[in-house]
Amino acid sequence: MIRMMRMVVMMKMNEPKLKMLVSSAVYGIEELLDQVFGLLDSYGYEVWMSHKGTVPLASSGTAFDNCLEAVEKCDLFLSIITTRYGSGKIGDELSITHRELKRAIELDKPRWVLAHDHVPFARSVLQDYGLGSASAREALRRGATKRSTVLDDLRIIDMYEAALRIDVKELDERTGNWVQKYREDDDVLLFACAQFSRYDEVKTFLEEKLGSPSAVKQRIGEVKGNG
Repeated sequence: MIRMMRMVVMMKMNEPKLKMLVSSAVYGIEELLDQVFGLLDSYGYEVWMSHKGTVPLASSGTAFDNCLEAVEKCDLFLSIITTRYGSGKIGDELSITHRELKRAIELDKPRWVLAHDHVPFARSVLQDYGLGSASAREALRRGATKRSTVLDDLRIIDMYEAALRIDVKELDERTGNWVQKYREDDDVLLFACAQFSRYDEVKTFLEEKLGSPSAVKQRIGEVKGNG
């Protein structure tokens, strides 16, 4: 019996870890990201986080290429939407974090999303003033002479709405659309603990959701073909 238990432990040690990609803007939440990394690492995940330099990189690829490749290869996707839009954008292009979230949704990656409570609050205020649509916000953003002190780019709301899956008209068809609001760093850590501390349960969920590896590869190929 002891020998069998040792064999089980050795087998688990040799199993590849679940790869968790943490996607977020970095500026202003460096300490929080350090804590999130340490927490997820302690639970047994292989944590991919640009802030910590653990995202696999191809030396010949661009930052965008590497980040989108990481989205495709990760097992789990954790998005933290802050009041900062994030870097990596050229001109009016989408930021890296925005592209990562869109890609994760396209691939239907198992994903968890948190959003700072300033984001839904700002969205609600704009809706009250008739500026609830993405096109209205874009016109407002382009006409602004300075950045808001609440959100540094109104496309953060676009990210939030993408996570909510508001593009899907039927409410009962909006799968994967839970977005957890947070105000303090402790809220994020509590969420991470509640969702990811039971590693074996997460792994079982992942296996049930994704099925065979060939099906996952086919899904990625279809998205690339349509892109």
